[in-house]
Amino acid sequence: MNTIDLVIFAVFTLGVVVFGCSFFHKGSTADEFTRAGRSLPGWVVGMSIFATYVSSISYIGYPGKAFASNWNAFVFSLSIPVASYFAAKYFVPFYRNGGSVSAYSFLEEKFGRWARFYASACYLLTQIARMGSIMYLLAMPMHILMGWDMPTIIIATSLGIILYSMLGGLKAVIWADAIQGIILIGGAVLCLGIICFSMPEGPGQIFELAFNAPDGNKFSLGSFGSDLTTSTFWVCLIYGVFINLQNYGIDQNYVQRYHAAKTDRDARFSALFGGYLFIPVSALFFLIGSALYSYYAAGVAPLPEEIQAKPDYVFPYFIVNSLPVGLRGLLIASIFAAGMSTVSTSVTSAATVVLTDYWKPLVKRTTERRNLFVLRLTSLIVGVLGIVVAIAMLSVESIIDAWWKLSSIFSGGMLGLFLLGIMPRRISREAALLGCIAGIAVIGWISLAGLWNLPGIHLHEYLAIVLGTTTIFLIGFLATYLIKK
Repeated sequence: MNTIDLVIFAVFTLGVVVFGCSFFHKGSTADEFTRAGRSLPGWVVGMSIFATYVSSISYIGYPGKAFASNWNAFVFSLSIPVASYFAAKYFVPFYRNGGSVSAYSFLEEKFGRWARFYASACYLLTQIARMGSIMYLLAMPMHILMGWDMPTIIIATSLGIILYSMLGGLKAVIWADAIQGIILIGGAVLCLGIICFSMPEGPGQIFELAFNAPDGNKFSLGSFGSDLTTSTFWVCLIYGVFINLQNYGIDQNYVQRYHAAKTDRDARFSALFGGYLFIPVSALFFLIGSALYSYYAAGVAPLPEEIQAKPDYVFPYFIVNSLPVGLRGLLIASIFAAGMSTVSTSVTSAATVVLTDYWKPLVKRTTERRNLFVLRLTSLIVGVLGIVVAIAMLSVESIIDAWWKLSSIFSGGMLGLFLLGIMPRRISREAALLGCIAGIAVIGWISLAGLWNLPGIHLHEYLAIVLGTTTIFLIGFLATYLIKK
């Protein structure tokens, strides 16, 4: 790696850490750590929501999927407008008018403490899995570039992110996210432009080769059939609707951002802006993947078999071997920007959940100083657990498949519990608990049927969140009337 690239990368990475740490001051409170004092403009919060969506999973995983197969995973992005609309109209005022920064406090009011603990535990598991996936993807480009040991890179970079998340709180995270979001968009646009104008017959050759690929159209959105055992268009769309409604409706990452905006109008704008911006940017990443297929199919540059066998490595390999000096460092920095924003968000929100949903309810007497200590200690612990998961991810073939499966399973169908909680007609506590037990059983069956080769239909793991959520809601709703009778 050229010295100029290293300087650009180092200046950016260290600059973000120093910038985040600059928000630390001795007189800070737990409210400032978790809500940023409700002082941020809507566009900054919206960019932070967008940057949280565009993690390293998007930056490396999406091009890898398009290169190896097609645009089937882009269907997930097409479901975001539905969630953004509901967030702006219903979720934002619901949470901003509530007294707690926790997304799960109202579940305790509706169904008891078990519901709050269940939802927050599902959230923590999901965030630790997400941090692990992203930390792994952060380390990959540097491993390809320098040949450094992957676990060492994961540990070193993760500790820097954890440091500014611990010290700066939500305000540092959101401002850093906004800056990182702008950089990552610029880096991706530049990369696509270089691929397009490197083609021997011009940009049009990208579409010609990708449309007529021997293994199928690289721009296909997947099969439109009714098969529920594979990743069809409809399976991805339904998965996207459910996971995005869960993100916007009950994910602590998003709920904290609603609280951080100055006004209700800013908060509504941030929900719409962050979601809608993700659609064209995710399309940009898929287009990069299709373009990379055509780039190597046209023989512009050789692609080693060991890289081709691991699609997640293709985009980093291109950056390392085909980009000019300086731009290479910028692209690596933009990949780090995508990952750092999401990891820092997960660290801060997970620490907030531990404080509001476990520490405060269980410890009756606490002080502001103790609350801040719990927030910072939890940030460190959660970050370390993310590092452990990242090292375990080293054996995974496709990181986006692994992450989507884990997020679908660890969600625990908690969106169904949330929907029961906001029902106009009161759902009984016993019925909600019965629904959760049934939902966990369904998720367990979907997750383990293929792994253990159990008898019966083996549904795709993406459907775990769909059927788990539906089961919790329907069983809870129907059981309320049966219990009354």
